[in-house]
Amino acid sequence: MSVFKPRLAALVGSLLAAGQIGAQQPGPRTQSPSQVTGAIDLPTSITARRIDGVADKETVAEGDARLRRGDKSIAADWIRFSSENDEVEAKGHVRLEQGGLVMTGPSLRLRTSDSIGSIESPSYSITTRSKADGAPITARGMADRIDINGDNLYRLINATYTTCVPGDDSWYLEVEQLGLDYGREVGTAQWATVHLFGTPVMTSPYMDFSLSGQRKSGFLSPTFTTSGKNGPDVSLPYYFNLAPNRDLTVTPRYMEKRGLIVGSEFRYLEPHSKGNARFEYLPQDAVRGGKRSAVSLVHGYEEGPMAVGISLNKVSDNNYFRDLSSRLNFTSQTYLPREGVVRYSGGWWGDGNWTATARAQSFQTLQLPDGSLPTQYSRLPQVLLSAGRPDIHGVDFSVTGEAVDFHHPTLVRGTRTTVYPSLSMPMISPGYYFTPKIGINSTSYSLTNAAPATGTSFQRNLPIFSLDSGMTFEREASYFGRDFQQTLEPRAYYLNVPYKEQGKIPLFDTVVSDFNYAQIFSENGFSGGDRINDANQLTLAVTSRLISPSTGQEAMRATIAQRYYFSPQRVTLNSTTSPTNFTASDWLASFSTRVAPRWTVENAAQYSQRENRIERLTVGTRYQPEVQKTLNLSYRFLRGQFNQVDVSGQWPLGGRYYGVGRYNYSMSDHHVVEALAGFEYNEDCWTGRFVIHRFSVTAGVSNLAVFLQLELNGFSRVGSNPLAALKRNIPGYTRASQVGNPGRFGEYDE
Repeated sequence: MSVFKPRLAALVGSLLAAGQIGAQQPGPRTQSPSQVTGAIDLPTSITARRIDGVADKETVAEGDARLRRGDKSIAADWIRFSSENDEVEAKGHVRLEQGGLVMTGPSLRLRTSDSIGSIESPSYSITTRSKADGAPITARGMADRIDINGDNLYRLINATYTTCVPGDDSWYLEVEQLGLDYGREVGTAQWATVHLFGTPVMTSPYMDFSLSGQRKSGFLSPTFTTSGKNGPDVSLPYYFNLAPNRDLTVTPRYMEKRGLIVGSEFRYLEPHSKGNARFEYLPQDAVRGGKRSAVSLVHGYEEGPMAVGISLNKVSDNNYFRDLSSRLNFTSQTYLPREGVVRYSGGWWGDGNWTATARAQSFQTLQLPDGSLPTQYSRLPQVLLSAGRPDIHGVDFSVTGEAVDFHHPTLVRGTRTTVYPSLSMPMISPGYYFTPKIGINSTSYSLTNAAPATGTSFQRNLPIFSLDSGMTFEREASYFGRDFQQTLEPRAYYLNVPYKEQGKIPLFDTVVSDFNYAQIFSENGFSGGDRINDANQLTLAVTSRLISPSTGQEAMRATIAQRYYFSPQRVTLNSTTSPTNFTASDWLASFSTRVAPRWTVENAAQYSQRENRIERLTVGTRYQPEVQKTLNLSYRFLRGQFNQVDVSGQWPLGGRYYGVGRYNYSMSDHHVVEALAGFEYNEDCWTGRFVIHRFSVTAGVSNLAVFLQLELNGFSRVGSNPLAALKRNIPGYTRASQVGNPGRFGEYDE
């Protein structure tokens, strides 16, 4: 079992690894160095208060004796070196130094020709660096004996290991027999026990691990959680290192209330492609009954102008994620994509370029208990084309096209073909820009399974004209005792699209776009190609920024914008929505600033002057004076949809305790959307975490997860991992301990 494997590699690091240990400065001498040549090419240097021996046979050194050979250094009260058989024998206060390794003991025997020998009753310390983040890790311990069994082959008898500083044995590992093979970079341990505060907490009869911190097959740290739906939940993943660029993880997971579920994940990383395949299977759910499963396949390929993407996802039932996942971003999934995409790009017409994309796409709908989710249309297939040629005597040319076949099990089906060529003439200078643009959007439909009164074919041709312009004014300014460069950036965007009746065109993939700052400068108020709004409108906006002249960083940005309609908009999404009869849109305003080096504020609002009320409001602020100190407060409001306050943070509680928490409350529904509370305790060599996480799955149904984790710094993590939940819920969160374990293909906190 290799739950401890990530840092057993540092147990003795490069322990006695030939050719990798640098000698330290010797102690005081009474004689000049005596050069002795052995049976191998490396010279041996011996210093001591007294040196006797026979030339080319044996040298005996006494009193502050030190032997140097290559990058090794051995110090002792007494050293005997045999030149005939390359044997070193040392007694009394023996000290072996090699790079970051220091070992001491009463005696040492070593045959240097074949690296065979032993060190009796040694204590050791070794400093290495974490493969995950480069942080230094100092390991220390003792052993009854270390046997050197050849080049890069070592065996430790009755050894201990800890990363705690001397005098602190908060935790340590006790191993009866530890084998280290640096040739294969593999270590094996027999009967390894973890002691915490002097108490054994976990024992394994056998484990193997990587000595270099690289990926290696074996058990990963188990995880433990508990929830109201599943009860105690235990996972024990086993990792297969199939190749440097491929791996497989098989995870048996036992839920007390539901039974045993087995999951697997296969990953690969090739020169031009990468992807993963996941599969989970529960043969019998003790709560719901029957088999349950999930499968996911993601593949991406890109080489030169060609790119391919595949995403296939399927679960056995609508409630799979809501029942079996402990993560909100999974439980809130409603549509699982099944998609294949091929894209090819190339050049044309001088500096022009083009891109063609073919897609096949469908969705699995994870229906809510009330059956309110509509089934999405499938695109089988969809072909997209975009091409452009800039600066044709000052004119830019572009064209986009689409041909898509929509399928639905019950609703009208059909094909939609769109071609949209356009010409624009950008005129740009350092202080202003002016870009007129004209194009024609031509769309045709061919329908099947349509109502007789609707018709089976439609043609829509709409000219679209726009004029985008803006200016930038700058001045020197001083606020709050600081100098800034202040800008004033007005922008005007005019759009003209004639009215075209579109009520009989079906809605395949079109919805009303969200009203925001990006959309207010767009050509169409709808997302999708089934509706194009008529427009005779002007959007005005002004932005002001404060920029630090010394660093160029933006200290403040404020924007306000509104759209003005010269004629009412008549095109609507469907017969249930009313035309736009007002002369101006809602106001949009945003403000962001770094009030001080430790404070940031971001606000955005949508205000309706017709109703004299706020329709949307987002207010957020963060205080982060230093790492591991962060407080977040935000408020989100969208009329008729949500009204939520969100508080989160990480803060020292005193001593070595850090509190973590989040509270997201819906004031309109009067219930907690998501809540998290816990603490971290950080010692020099270990960190403990306890976290409780509760979130709403559906209306009236919540999930509760409890995390308890012990991180032995520089060695391993044991228990259920809350780090992913903490990072998602607390913006700015940083682990109390920054020393991580090397993960598969890098550091993983998931």
